[in-house]
Amino acid sequence: MPSNLPNATAVLILGILSIIGCCFWGIGIIFGVIALVLASKDTKLYKANPSAYSNYSTLNTGRILAIVGIVLFVLSLIMMVVFGSIFGWDVLTNQELLQERMQEWAQQNQ
Repeated sequence: MPSNLPNATAVLILGILSIIGCCFWGIGIIFGVIALVLASKDTKLYKANPSAYSNYSTLNTGRILAIVGIVLFVLSLIMMVVFGSIFGWDVLTNQELLQERMQEWAQQNQ
């Protein structure tokens, strides 16, 4: 009777958390990287003896979610850098200043 891969559920949970945390100060990247490391270990186990394990789809889903979470984190980081370079770094913490600069930018680009 096939058994479950040891880290498949953890990889799935970490993959989900990497998507949820992708925009929260780098937490998502941490979950995503841990999920990918665990997924790599379990993938090696599975490839060594595929008939011994039954939940490879769970592992693969978690791995894909971790990759999506990492990509979303990188995109949000790029967006923040572009946003900061266009409007200034001080607007990232001051919403009123952000609104003023966005209005100024919109008027200049009309």
